[in-house]
Amino acid sequence: MTLAGFYLPFAEQLDPQANAQMLALVRSLLAHPLPGVTDLVPSYVKLYLEYDADRVSRVRVERWVRRHLEELSDVPTGKELEIPVRYDGPDLPWVAEQTGLSVEEVVRLHSQTPYRVFATGFTPGFPFLGPLPERLRLPRRPTPRALVPAHSVAIAGSQTGIYPLPSPGGWHLIGTALTQVYNPHRDQVFLLDAGDRVRFVPAQGATPELPPQRFLLPTRPKYPVLLVEEPGLLDLVLDEGRLMAGRFGLAASGVLDRRLAGLANRLVGNPKGAPVLELTLKGPVLSVLSPVVAAFAGYGMQPLLNGMPVKVAQTFALGEGDTLHFAPTAEGVRGYLALAGGIESGRFFNSASTDVRGLIGRPLQAGDVLGVAKPRRPRAGFGAMLPPLAQRPVRLLPGPQYSPEAMRALCSGPYELASGDRMGLRLVGPEVPGGELISEATPLGAVQITTEGQPIVLLNDRGRLGGYAKPALVYPADLPWLAQLRPGQMVRFVPAFDG
Repeated sequence: MTLAGFYLPFAEQLDPQANAQMLALVRSLLAHPLPGVTDLVPSYVKLYLEYDADRVSRVRVERWVRRHLEELSDVPTGKELEIPVRYDGPDLPWVAEQTGLSVEEVVRLHSQTPYRVFATGFTPGFPFLGPLPERLRLPRRPTPRALVPAHSVAIAGSQTGIYPLPSPGGWHLIGTALTQVYNPHRDQVFLLDAGDRVRFVPAQGATPELPPQRFLLPTRPKYPVLLVEEPGLLDLVLDEGRLMAGRFGLAASGVLDRRLAGLANRLVGNPKGAPVLELTLKGPVLSVLSPVVAAFAGYGMQPLLNGMPVKVAQTFALGEGDTLHFAPTAEGVRGYLALAGGIESGRFFNSASTDVRGLIGRPLQAGDVLGVAKPRRPRAGFGAMLPPLAQRPVRLLPGPQYSPEAMRALCSGPYELASGDRMGLRLVGPEVPGGELISEATPLGAVQITTEGQPIVLLNDRGRLGGYAKPALVYPADLPWLAQLRPGQMVRFVPAFDG
């Protein structure tokens, strides 16, 4: 799968009528899907269309969109809701000071305005509401907070919104919503849909609880094969990801390296996209409950069967009573363990992938039992070669906000990986021109530049909408290599095009 995409603009500024037309188009496209299209992500003024370039061409996607756009007739109307808010946010006094208003005036202006839900995204169910009264409009924080509490009501620019879950965020926090807008256990998972109309009502009351995790692994697998004695650093059951769910803000999730996960599955005879276990830096200790054939493909660790090394990228047999664990190696971060028959798992929005921030599934814990969906015993000993993790430049393509100045800055010197997770990689190095824009969809591999001028490479668990410039995209084939870097390692970018 090679993901590509493009934006279809409907307006330059917040325009309820243009937004309604875009949402009508999305509804029409969803009713008549085109094979190969992997997501439709509407924002305030643009629709992002993502597709698998190995299955469908951009020309065909554009033709499909144009036909449905020409045939649009009715525009859907959303529901009207009131959401109680306790105006107690830590930034409320600062907002009052910056706007020259009293706290009471800020609350009155914010709550008396009816808002349109222009889009949902960033995190699951996060509503992007607007337009905000002009007197309350302030730029985002120069550097996003590392963690915003769940249910926080916030403002930035001409927008207001609600953080359904704890997450990073660069908006100003003015209150707490007293109603859950996202709960993966409800029949109505998302309280708000794009096109709805919302009014905030000042109120007092207790902060809603954080929704509980929705588990995907069965508590009693039909064919149990592995018992988790000790978890690793981050052991996640993943498939190729949650497609066609970006409009709800659900993370795409899925394996960070489809090539390695696909290799592990092929070695044990599984179909493409069968759930595997993604291991990060330190793998788990697993006891074998019943015979199974497995394969590990990846870096950062070496599998050990009863204390003896097992070749990477080669099938091996596990017998009842055996112990499988993983010794750390000097290079790389992630690898994939596939079990013949595929890991048994439930689905959420048609995917078995764990989404930690979205509370869908969770990392493995001691006592968990992994089962296979269908017992199979392929022959052990099949193998393949993995390329070494040699240092190499990372190629960049023009991004949505491409500029020659930003590309030159990105390619002017090395960057150090300061930190990274499945959401993205924070790099430190030469300053890059960037900054704020109207929130729009965030493509996989986008190089996002916040107002502090440092790049963040966006990965599978990124927020689905964001409001910072993205002057470049990592060349798709180079993303898996980036995801194998450890903090402190250096990255050098080069343009993947002439000009």
